Amino acid sequence: MKSIRKFTVRAVVPARLGALEELAANLRWAWHEPTKRLFAHIDPDGWARSERDPVTFLGEVDPARLDALAGDDEYVAWADAERDGLRGYLAEPRWYQGLGAGTPRLVAYFSPEYGIAAALPQYSGGLGILAGDHLKAASDLGVPIVAVGIFYKAGYFSQSISSDGWQQERYPVQDPDGLPLSVLRRPDGSPVQISIALPGGAMLAARVWKAAVGRVTLLLLDTDVPPNADELRGVTDRLYGGGSEHRLLQELLLGIGGVRAIRAWSELTGSPDPEVFHMNEGHAGFLGLERISSYIGEGLAFDEALQLVRSGTVFTTHTPVPAGIDRFDRALVERYVTAELLPGVDPADALALGVEPGSDPATSAFNMAMMGLRLAGHANGVSELHGAVSRRMFGALWPGFDADEVPITSITNGVHAPTWTDPALVALAERALGTDDSEHADWLSPALADAELWAVKREMRTRLVDDARRRLAAGFVEQHPGASAPDWITGALDPEVLTVGFARRVPTYKRLTLMLQDPERLTAILTDPERPVQFVIAGKSHPADDEGKRLIQQLVQFAARPGLRERIVFLPDYDMAMAETLYPGCDVWLNNPLRPLEACGTSGMKAAMNAALNLSILDGWWAEFAADDFGWVIPSADSAGDAAERDAREAAALYDLLEHRIVPAFYDRPAAADPAQTGYFERDADRVPAEWVRMLRTTLARLVPELGADRMVREYVDRLYRPAAARFGTMRADDARAARGFAAWAAKVRAAWPRVAVLHVESGGLDQPAVGDELHVRAEVALGGLDVADVAVELVSGRSTAADDLADAERTPLAATGGGSWEGTVTLDRAGSFGYTVRVVPAHPLLADPSELGLVAVAG
Repeated sequence: MKSIRKFTVRAVVPARLGALEELAANLRWAWHEPTKRLFAHIDPDGWARSERDPVTFLGEVDPARLDALAGDDEYVAWADAERDGLRGYLAEPRWYQGLGAGTPRLVAYFSPEYGIAAALPQYSGGLGILAGDHLKAASDLGVPIVAVGIFYKAGYFSQSISSDGWQQERYPVQDPDGLPLSVLRRPDGSPVQISIALPGGAMLAARVWKAAVGRVTLLLLDTDVPPNADELRGVTDRLYGGGSEHRLLQELLLGIGGVRAIRAWSELTGSPDPEVFHMNEGHAGFLGLERISSYIGEGLAFDEALQLVRSGTVFTTHTPVPAGIDRFDRALVERYVTAELLPGVDPADALALGVEPGSDPATSAFNMAMMGLRLAGHANGVSELHGAVSRRMFGALWPGFDADEVPITSITNGVHAPTWTDPALVALAERALGTDDSEHADWLSPALADAELWAVKREMRTRLVDDARRRLAAGFVEQHPGASAPDWITGALDPEVLTVGFARRVPTYKRLTLMLQDPERLTAILTDPERPVQFVIAGKSHPADDEGKRLIQQLVQFAARPGLRERIVFLPDYDMAMAETLYPGCDVWLNNPLRPLEACGTSGMKAAMNAALNLSILDGWWAEFAADDFGWVIPSADSAGDAAERDAREAAALYDLLEHRIVPAFYDRPAAADPAQTGYFERDADRVPAEWVRMLRTTLARLVPELGADRMVREYVDRLYRPAAARFGTMRADDARAARGFAAWAAKVRAAWPRVAVLHVESGGLDQPAVGDELHVRAEVALGGLDVADVAVELVSGRSTAADDLADAERTPLAATGGGSWEGTVTLDRAGSFGYTVRVVPAHPLLADPSELGLVAVAG
């Protein structure tokens, strides 16, 4: 018999153990191993069953056990010490507090999903995990962030696999009362509720859940509240669920409702207003319009408010292809973006922000990334390669500028080491190297023996094998109710065998089944009697992506073949809990997307942090960090005639690497005392593959410190947050005087720009050009009514290509000499083909970049 309703009853913890409740209420436990050990001590088996979630765990512990511990002075002192440690962590100055002046007092971070812990399943994949790691690293560094997202009642989805290998989705409902959340309340105890206006006079209301992520507050908006009609209560039902209108409502709520939630939180807590707003992808783009509306209410015009908002806004794009961007029908957006929703904002001005360059404004789709970039004065991609891809993909917003001048920088993603590093590896660092900071330990130190690291790696591999067998058995029983798991599952995988991991979302470009291109060759690699290989694979396809589901089905059916099923397994329902065992247990992490479609791909970073080597296409983060000591590069077949040929050639390269380099290196051990012991089954676990372990140690010592989210967040602070806060402060000062003046100047320049032109260019000083000679250039420029101070005239020179393009261009300012003339000199510092031109760009002290307005006039 099924219940018609369920809710969570919170445990009553003895007063002497009140420290446990305080520790459970802050998600720092998700990455703080001493706190986890404190809870595990209560009931190790129950702790494991709860997937290490203290809120759930405390509700399931036998009250008699808690009473007994409340009488144990040693345990009470331990709990109190951990609580005091948390309080110190929350209050003490950290890295950020030592930076001095010029730092923002508060940064607002917006993301549609967050991967904080398995206990709070509000994520689908890399975007959410990155957002969670960003908050955790910000907390550790002391960066003052308030984050905003949505509370999805059913999260993303839980995955199972049918008997024919097809992905099936379930949406288990989350009870927020059973999660590490609390309602944002006013002093009188009433819950804060924000609302946004909908067409026809309706309102969408949302309560605000609050999560403590260390020092960071995360606010999550939830529309399942009584004021809403049934259809509106379901707006926040699922992550990335529903049709276009449903997604638009979620994004209006995230952006507009999120800013309103921060205002309410700031008023209640006395926190300062954010000086920087950071959009993690375009889903939160409407936050800019809400802020513009607010500033219009303070007396600014739309263009003035836009300049003020842009100055303090950061936009991070994770999208390597236009198809990955949220695009809405213009008529749908027009119906929702009204004067009631955004007081003071002319809907036509709002709609113009989402127009795609080159499209008819009256019919263009409303592009969330284009709006995000137009609203943000600071933008970045998430790896060096992705930054270059983004500059090309969005270059149309800055017509006339070369791709390298498009104002989108890059900050390569990082992963939060305390979250993703296996406790066994941390314990090894403590034991052998004297530090629990495995991310920055001296793994090359002679104090650590190769055999110690190899033994820990085998321990982690064994745990993965045990966990995989447990999951396979549970999946079989789910498919065959009443039946027992077959014997082959108990022998699936082997802790002595080279283990390759592959786990991620399953869109087609990530090529889950590239390894199946030549089934016979893969079979031979997997089943080699002397040097076998095993694959552990996981991943979810979006519920609407049947092509991705077909890839999963193909892989599952291949893995089900007798003789192979012990060597290649697919584990359903990939999530953070599975990842905690999967990354550490793998020896090699495989990544084979279509280059350059992987924006960053941080799974390989997490594997590296757990002493695994990478085997990857040169895409995302691997394109800038790949080295022989850290793994192997799968060469890209960019010259292939079509996709099928490319897949075949890259798969062949993958097989070659496995057969000829990776497998021999892993199984290269000292000779056995008994010459008959040549197979891997007979090998002594203490016999260490010296070159392999050398690579592991080098990876841990030299690569891992570059992969941390602490490095990433420091870069955001130094390169984006501080400049954004400084510019916003300048624009905002003295009743936004600078924003008003800059907006007026920009309008004047745009109006005059069609009449700005380079009329004539002449050069001299050269007879037979040689390195070291000086080229003198004089240009006549029409300013179209602008002042000399409104523009910069530049000589652009560099190597001239066969197509007369300028490569490796350098820009030399020319000086105004009166009468519409500009002059300057450039020294020829290299031999070969040389070319130059002259251009005019706007100039103003508050311009963040010469390309900011997207205006340029070039000699023709």
